[in-house]
Order: sequence, then structure tokens, then C-alpha cells
Amino acid sequence: MHVFRLAPVVFIVAAGMALAQTAPAPKPAPVAQDVSARPTPPPEISSLDLSAIDHGADPCVDFYQYACGNWKKAHAIPSDQVVWARSFSQLALRNQYLLWKDLDAAARDPKTPLQKQYGDFYAACMDTSAIEKQGIEPIEGAWKQIGAFQSVGQIPALLSWLEDRGIPDGFFGFSVEQDEKDSSQQIAEADQGGISLPDRDYYLVDSPHFAQIRAEYVAHVTKMFVLAGDAPAEAAQEAASVMTIETALAKASMSRVDLRDPEKIYHIYTVADFQKLTPQFDWKPYFDAIGIGHFDTLNVSAPDFFKGLNAALASEPVSAWKSYLRWQVLHGEASNLSSAFFEEDFRFFGQTLAGQKVPQPRWKQCTRATDEALGEAVGQDWVKENFPPQAKASMDKLVAALEKALGDDMRQLPWMSAPTKKAAEEKLAMIRNKIGYPEKWRDYSSMKVVRSSFVADQEQAALFARNYNYAKLGKPVDEKEWGMTPPTVNAYYDPSFNDINFPAGILQPPFFNFKADPAVNFGGIGMVIGHEMTHGFDDEGSHFDGKGNLREWWTASDRKAFTERTGCLADEYSGFESLPAKGDAKAVHLNGKLTLGENTADNGGLRIAYQALVDTLAAEHESLDEKIDGYTEAQRYFLGFAQVWCENRTDAIARVRALTDPHSPGRWRVNGSVQNFDGFGKAFGCKKGQPMEPENSCRVW
Repeated sequence: MHVFRLAPVVFIVAAGMALAQTAPAPKPAPVAQDVSARPTPPPEISSLDLSAIDHGADPCVDFYQYACGNWKKAHAIPSDQVVWARSFSQLALRNQYLLWKDLDAAARDPKTPLQKQYGDFYAACMDTSAIEKQGIEPIEGAWKQIGAFQSVGQIPALLSWLEDRGIPDGFFGFSVEQDEKDSSQQIAEADQGGISLPDRDYYLVDSPHFAQIRAEYVAHVTKMFVLAGDAPAEAAQEAASVMTIETALAKASMSRVDLRDPEKIYHIYTVADFQKLTPQFDWKPYFDAIGIGHFDTLNVSAPDFFKGLNAALASEPVSAWKSYLRWQVLHGEASNLSSAFFEEDFRFFGQTLAGQKVPQPRWKQCTRATDEALGEAVGQDWVKENFPPQAKASMDKLVAALEKALGDDMRQLPWMSAPTKKAAEEKLAMIRNKIGYPEKWRDYSSMKVVRSSFVADQEQAALFARNYNYAKLGKPVDEKEWGMTPPTVNAYYDPSFNDINFPAGILQPPFFNFKADPAVNFGGIGMVIGHEMTHGFDDEGSHFDGKGNLREWWTASDRKAFTERTGCLADEYSGFESLPAKGDAKAVHLNGKLTLGENTADNGGLRIAYQALVDTLAAEHESLDEKIDGYTEAQRYFLGFAQVWCENRTDAIARVRALTDPHSPGRWRVNGSVQNFDGFGKAFGCKKGQPMEPENSCRVW
């Protein structure tokens, strides 16, 4: 089943919600088969943790170490995680626990049809004895169908057969998306895909690290085929074919940096002209069979990818394509099959690629899987219990304060001309705010769920998602639709919708706490709000107007000035290390161009939320200099902001994310932002020339 690409800019990494990319992020690790382990209530998370502060560090030299040093020292990465963050990870665990309580109760004694549906889905996932008995049986039908095709010309019909059953097939991406130059319309879109490693560079870069990963990947694919019953020699040949085809697709794929440029992924083709790109792949029978309505034109986001796919179809034998498709099905279902398969899947994708020590307990995987499949069904009950109406009302006030601060900031920018300022203010006024949960819940009544087969349920969920997406073709855009489930600890801005979205899951302590002082709330959820608003005006979002249409609304001189300022940020962050040098291994640096949008939003969000705090305190006749627990409100604002990003991560995942993640690590989200904001230096009395108060700094918004 193809991944349906949304186009939001997310606040942190969230599986399935990243911008269009060359390959999926590393798959969530499969979990242990022990279903007896039951979760315990996680502890409360304070809005500001003074014990986390390392008083031996100088805040003007390394503010991240000062704000988070003791926390990092006291909180090792749990063995079933690859990143452990003070706010995001701990709140996600709390939300997951609360969601588990609902799912466990629904699986045992459902009270409503919705609870019966998501309770059965969860129960099927937890029934590891049934999964173990089935072994590889759930994919045997797909493998038989793959084994029967005799020519490359039969691949379109085969893919449609697999997709009509919700079976993973890799290959490419096809979906219905908003037309980026007419955001009121929903059109068909073909996108690149088809590779299993985290990024095209894993196949193409000539270095000892990537060469080792490639060798281990081929060994992993070989072992998986052997587990499925193939002879070792046959499995090795199949793995070699998989690597050959995936390498060809990687060579044809756009880089992640290029994929961030909306103009580079917008190419309207007629169906006839699209067919000319891939004479080896007959699109008509494919489109006719997959259950999508008629269309005459579509967006081909990466034309060169489809040229490369065509070349591979012409050059590789049918036997190689059979191996590739067998692998895509096996790889896509591996973590849902019996223990031998998901343990080997975990060994490579969890341990080797990400540095995770042990699989997660079963309740975590099944809670996550149910939320992904039936998120707006589960979310209805979760919201009733965990997101009171007053929380939504308070968020409305915070958003209004941030909107005013951003508007004031725009009007004062010395480098932007009056016409562009006017257009920017108009766009800001048009941003839609989605708080907590959808106004209208998704209807899952057509999705079939059984307690007897988790693989079947996963395939039905994929089929439901595909059909839900395809049904949008040619219909008006639903401006009230959400791209995240209510319990999610995340937020996002969508440039085509021109909206900011804050699920109920993140509107909890430590991000947002009724009992906390304004400084801490503005440093937490306030900065999140400012971050998402700024995405509408970063290097990507700034190309979309207030209606969500891709068009240039800047004057040429303003665009030039903007590009110079974002270039300053890109160069600055490219100098930061994601992973220091160790032994013979060189240091791994961030890609300032890949992370530019998030870094712009971090810098802008920090500045805007601070101004909103100043305005709020002034309206209440309070001062930034007032002290609580020995820290002024200004200092507490920056501490609250920094402690959102306290984290530890494995070296392996640091290496992967430097290549694939548009977000900087916590250290640089903090230090990179504060060293560009003179308000921080004033709050902590830093001297010009100190690391957090440099002589020259970058500023966009």
C-alpha cells in the first residue's frame, strides 16, 4: 500500500507525517511477544524542573547544558527507545498509557459500537498466540500472485490486485492531494518511493559507514527470505536483486533538500504525457483497477524518478521484479508476522539502524497501531476524558496573543517593504486555528475488523485509508480535516490549508499547565504556537499565499533579502554537530538546508512567544523582572523553552536523523535559537562575544 503524502510542516518528527521524502523514516521497531507485561501509571511531568539545571555550566556559554545537564545525566535512554526527551517522550508515554486504558477496557467489555471496533483491533494485535500460529500464512496469497506473473507488462495489474487488498507493495506513491496552485481542488498525484533504507544516500554514498549498512541490509533481506522458506542460495540471489532495483530507484530519486522546494515537486501532466515517461508501465489498467475516479491530469512530483523506474523495468528481468515485490510484501508485513520475522526485522531496523536495545512491550505497539488505524474513533473517548473545554478556551487566548505578536513583528521588520508586509499580514489573518480535535469525526463504519487476524486488520486499515483518500478526487477540500490524531504529542502547519493544528495530546503539562506562571507556559506551548505560525513564512511556507496557493507574493527585492537571511541560518546550523567525532569516525554535521524550515520556525517562534509574554505581563501590570524560585520571569521563559528539548539519543539514531530529519537535535534547537535572540543575553546578563551572545547573529523573523 502506498503512503499517502500529506504536506504539513510538523513540529517534531512523527511517523507518517513528514514532508514528501525520498524514503520512509526507519520503521517503528516491532515488539516483544510477551503480552503479560501491563503498564504502570507514569509520573506527572512538571512544567519547569529546577533539579534538571546544571549549575556548574554557564548559561552564556552553553545554555542547553545549563538548562538540561542534570536531567540528561539522570535520565538514561530506556532500553526500548532510541530518543528519550523530557517533555515529548514522557508526555507521549503518559498519553499512551491513558489510551491503553481505554483500549484495554474496550477489548474486554465494549460499551459502544466504536469501542467494539477499536477494542477488537487492539485485541487482535495483542493475541500473539494467534499471530504465532499463522506464521507466514497471511502473505502466502500475495506471494502466490506475485509468483504467477510472467512479464513486466503484467506488473500494473499485479500492483492493483495487491493494493485492493491493502497489501504493501512499495514501488511508488500514488494518492489524491490538494492542488498546490489551486488549493480548493484535489487532484491525483504520483510520487517517488520504492526503497526500504532511510534515504537515497544509504544506497549511493561511497563511505565505510554506508557500505557497511548496505552489506548488513543485504544480509538481512537474505535472512528474511530464508525464514520464509527459501534456500540460502536462492535467498541471496533474491536479496541481490532487491538491492539492484532499490539502488536504481534511489539514483532516480530527488534529494530531501530538493523535496522541500514546492516548485520542484509540482509538475502537471496529462495522463497521456505521463504515460510517455514510463512506456514500460501501462497506467490505464492500473488506474482503472485501483478504484479511483476518472482524471485527465495529475501532478507528477518527481518526473525523473518515473524515468528511472521505466529504465529499471526495461533492464531488470522478471525474476528480479518478483524478488523485489516479494520483499516489499514481506518487509511491509514483517512486524505483524510471527516472532521469527519481527525479531529479525527489529534486529536490523531497530538495533543496527537506530541503536534500540530491546523491542517495546506489546501493549505499546498495539496502542500505537490502533491509534494509527482508528485514531479518530479512539480519540473521541480520549478527548472526553483528557481535554476539558477550558483547555481549549485558554488555547484560543494564547493563539490570539501570538498572532498579535507576529503581526507586530512583521510591521517592524526593517528589511521588508510595505507591499510584502501588507500581504504577509493578510496571510497571517487568514491562518485557521485547529485546537484539540476535529469538529467532525471520521466515519470508520466501512472498515472491517476481526479479532482473529491482526495482519488482516492492518490490511483493512490500509485499504480504508486508501479508499478514504481516493474518494477525495475532484471534491471540494475539507478545510476541517486533521492530519494527526487527538492523543498525538505534536503540532503542525499545513501550507496548502494555511492552518495550524494542535492536537489535544500536546496541550498538557509540561507544555501547557493551568497552574504554571505565564512565563513557563509561553516558553512551552507559546513557543510551539509561534513555531507553527512562523512555518507559514519560512523558506517553504513563504511560497504559499493566504489561500494556500503556491505563488510568489513577495517583491523581488524582499525575496532576495529573505533568502540572504535564511542563508545565514542554513550556514550557521550546518556548522553544528549532530554526532561528535569518535575514534576513526568523523563528526556528523547537520544539513542546514534540510533543517532550514524548522530552524527558521524555532528562531521565529522563540522571539514571537517572548514578545507575547511581554505584552501579556504588561496588560496584567506585571514585570519580566519578578522572581519565582530565584529566577526572573524572563529567565523562566527561556528555561521553560529549553527544557522542552532536554533529550538523550543513541549515536545510531543521531546519524540517521542528521541525514533524514528536517528538525535539529534538542541541543541546537535550544542553543541555535537563543544565540540569535538578544532577549536571551539580556535575561542572563551575557557579554557580547560569549557563545550565546555572539558578535554576529542570524535573524529572519
